[in-house]
Amino acid sequence: MKQQVKVIKTQRDYDAAIVRLSALMDEEMTPGSSKEAELELLALVIESYERSKVEPVQLDAIEAILFRMDQIGLKKVDLVPYMGSLPKVSEVLARKRPLNLAMIRKLHQGLGIPADVLLAQTEDAVDLGEVLPYDTSKFPFKEMFARGYFKDFCGTLRDAKDKTEELIRGFMRGFNLQPIHQARLRAPMHQSGSRLMDDYALLAWHVAVLRKARELKIKSPYVKGSLTEERLRELARLSRFEQGPRLAQEFLADMGIALVFEDHFSKTYLDGAAMLDGDLPVVALTLRHDRLDNFWFALLHELVHVQRHLNPERLFIADNLEDKVHQQTTEEREADAGARDILIPQADWLASGLTAEPAMEAAMALADKLRIHPTIVAGRVRHETGNWRLLSSIKADVRRLFADQLQELAQPA
Repeated sequence: MKQQVKVIKTQRDYDAAIVRLSALMDEEMTPGSSKEAELELLALVIESYERSKVEPVQLDAIEAILFRMDQIGLKKVDLVPYMGSLPKVSEVLARKRPLNLAMIRKLHQGLGIPADVLLAQTEDAVDLGEVLPYDTSKFPFKEMFARGYFKDFCGTLRDAKDKTEELIRGFMRGFNLQPIHQARLRAPMHQSGSRLMDDYALLAWHVAVLRKARELKIKSPYVKGSLTEERLRELARLSRFEQGPRLAQEFLADMGIALVFEDHFSKTYLDGAAMLDGDLPVVALTLRHDRLDNFWFALLHELVHVQRHLNPERLFIADNLEDKVHQQTTEEREADAGARDILIPQADWLASGLTAEPAMEAAMALADKLRIHPTIVAGRVRHETGNWRLLSSIKADVRRLFADQLQELAQPA
């Protein structure tokens, strides 16, 4: 009697199917017969039921490595090129140290261990074949760690270095940026030219700045053309107040412009930058010179870039205001001249008589007339004469006003 193969729904159905399968396998069958067809179909039904009840076996990365070592006759020392050192090899194989992405990539490429097996225990989905637009080994990692850029990581610098690629990937997530030859370093006194800034230090700084700008949650969208000369002069007049720099941040936020502060990286000599984050203009200052006059000049310099030079093809302009070579470009000359004339119009400067006789009384009178802080006038005098000791009693700092925004969240090394 021909039996009908049914879908297995219960353990009783499964047991009966196994008995029937065993009986069929003991019989002599004619190829193409109905019993052979029943046997094949029954095997498929049983396999389907077993798959629905039994958890698939999870391949283990360490077991895969050990299997591969045994397969091709490798010893622990042979894994040093893939993991960095013999102690690391021992710790990884003993499951005391997790595999990092650098190890996984080398093991996959060098030993042919499947990537999905090696990546099974990692938290993020990673395509080992992906070509990153940056080299994770070139970032100023130690300084980034000290600044607290890897906020979700708990551990020492030594621990962090084991996860360099993972941490850099996380830091860069959400930012489609890559190293660019953009800013220049101040040249040593004996050199006539200038040196390019470390591209990776600039990239890390750029991303840190954009992160801070996004946290500000600027409510008013920037309207192109709204940053007029009059608005900039109105901004400059805030300098006369003790909290003027803080007021400037609020003033610009109301216009849809983010003003943020981030210390420059070692040996970069960066003063600031103007950039676009989508439709949001961002001005970032390092305040590496803790002088109020420098703050206002750098701020206005970058705002002229926002006003005249930023566009979809020119998303980022970084500045070292002391770089004489860089200052010869058209953009920098316009930004310098614009900032200088907004703070102190040329006609007022010439009428003040300060170029001939830099007297305290004349400096104070000009500041009162323009309704700006006297240190801005004193800074102009020093710059024009090249004598940085003139009017030395007129000075003010600025970093203290932004201690909350420049605070480094240092972690133990």
